[in-house]
Amino acid sequence: MTQFRATEAAALLGVSDDTIRRWIDAGRLPAVRDGAGRWVLVGRDLAEFAREHATTPQVESDVRSSSRNRMPGLVTRVVRDGVMAQVEIQAGPFRLVSLMTREAADELGLEPGVLAVASVKSTNVVVETTRRAR
Repeated sequence: MTQFRATEAAALLGVSDDTIRRWIDAGRLPAVRDGAGRWVLVGRDLAEFAREHATTPQVESDVRSSSRNRMPGLVTRVVRDGVMAQVEIQAGPFRLVSLMTREAADELGLEPGVLAVASVKSTNVVVETTRRAR
């Protein structure tokens, strides 16, 4: 059974430690105390809470897409060379990097400060895990 400390849960949900503690105190998020008196959350409970409370920022657009993994954010960096461009987008707490042709970046008008949506097809998502000793 995977467990997370309150601090780890806060980082995963993109909220403060205090917010996690308030949710625990209010009974919204199940947790128990460990031997050192710290709040510990079961991974399965945390995943259910995250799924139930997830919000997706809405960006008004006429674009229709088959992609379900759409992350609106701000372009923070664009590096162009002769043929290619590297585009960085900050979507909430996530930094996404895309490589595309320079022509595509130019046509989209990509530059720092532009609102953009990073779209990820599920066939191209790499899933990794780490072993936890808990």
